[in-house]
Amino acid sequence: MLPVRQIGRYRLDGRLGSGAFATVWLAHDDALDARVAVKVMADNWAHRMDFRERFLAEARFLRRVSSDSVVRVFDVGELPDRRPYFVMEYTDRGTLEDRITPGPLPVAEALGMAAGAARGVADLHRAGILHRDVKPSNVLVASTPGGGERILVADLGLAKSLAHASGLTQAVGSPGYTAPEQARPEGGIDERADVYGLGALLYHLVTGAVPGPPGQVVPPRRLRPDLPRGVERAVLRALEPDRGRRWPTADGFAREVGRLVAEADGERSAPRLRARRGRLLAAGAAVTLAAAGGTVATARSLPDTRHASALAGVGDATGRIRLELPARWARETVGSGWAPRALGLDEDAEPGLTVATDLGSWPDLRSGAAGVFVGLSEKDALPAAVDRLAHPGCVPAGSRPYRGAVWEGRIRTWTGCGGGPVEEITLARRDGGASPLVYVQIRRDGGPDATGRILEGLRVAGSS
Repeated sequence: MLPVRQIGRYRLDGRLGSGAFATVWLAHDDALDARVAVKVMADNWAHRMDFRERFLAEARFLRRVSSDSVVRVFDVGELPDRRPYFVMEYTDRGTLEDRITPGPLPVAEALGMAAGAARGVADLHRAGILHRDVKPSNVLVASTPGGGERILVADLGLAKSLAHASGLTQAVGSPGYTAPEQARPEGGIDERADVYGLGALLYHLVTGAVPGPPGQVVPPRRLRPDLPRGVERAVLRALEPDRGRRWPTADGFAREVGRLVAEADGERSAPRLRARRGRLLAAGAAVTLAAAGGTVATARSLPDTRHASALAGVGDATGRIRLELPARWARETVGSGWAPRALGLDEDAEPGLTVATDLGSWPDLRSGAAGVFVGLSEKDALPAAVDRLAHPGCVPAGSRPYRGAVWEGRIRTWTGCGGGPVEEITLARRDGGASPLVYVQIRRDGGPDATGRILEGLRVAGSS
């Protein structure tokens, strides 16, 4: 929490949300008598100049775009403790993520929202900006004076200038929404990477599920038989693994989706869909998102019981770490590294990867967020440093040796933390080959024990 209730001339009224790198506050601009949103960089990253520059670049990108479909930035500044912040317009009706939590939307409503998002992304492209992380939580909804709604694209934390996106670029994005070329840093990306994200967004809106990996997407009509065939064709074209076969531009995708809005019989489809929503969720691989104050059931993976134990593959920004984990956990990812110095080791930054159901609450073991952290270290003292870790509020539940095909080490287990069991593992190569030591933390959500599969599927550059 911030120690002050005022930032510059902006009076803070409450927290709107938080993530791994920033917190967004609802505030009041007393000078203009208007509500605004203030995004403040997290204090644990403020000393990193690369992250500070990325944070401020987001504000500059948003300021560069003149569009009614992209969130506007009004001001930037710095707190007394040197944390940067920027002020942007407040959207009062949440995100598309909020809209699909109960299940899929009526066809016409989903198409209208996807078209609005596509128009915003097209405006970004016209301004020379690639979003690289199009997903429901990054698309906001604001009310309009006439009682309608406006769709706005936000969160350009991973955005990149199109002029610099054709060469070497980091592998970033969110599982299910990321075009295959984004996982190949050497290949370069263009506007069609965002088209893939828009296709995944529309897929999620009409089915209630995040699409599977590129090339393995279940056709949406198999999940929702009443979906018009034209909508399915538009979605699957956007999700083509071969970018040469996708819609060439976000603008073209927006026009096609806008055309489909007129064809969708929303009034007739809505009652049938709402009646079927419970059956879709009950038959699917619904997961439980632990949150303060209760739990919310929401479909995040393929709603097919055959995929209940499916694994998702994720890599870090350096390309050195490759991890497979339960797909139901792979909602959010950050692969920009970690600081072993936090464990008392003499290393400021090493490759690291965190994939979880909720990165914003990941720092709190009591939150119940499920996922996996993997961090590399060149220091032989890593196992001892991990053994010294203590987690107040958790109960030590013993340890056991681990010996797999590639790795060996020891697994320490904690229980009673607020969610499922927490396991901490330090690994070294069994064959003694050249490789950094690996620190792994696995937080389970009460489902089947996947630790063995996760450790067997872990790959580090230089390991086979």
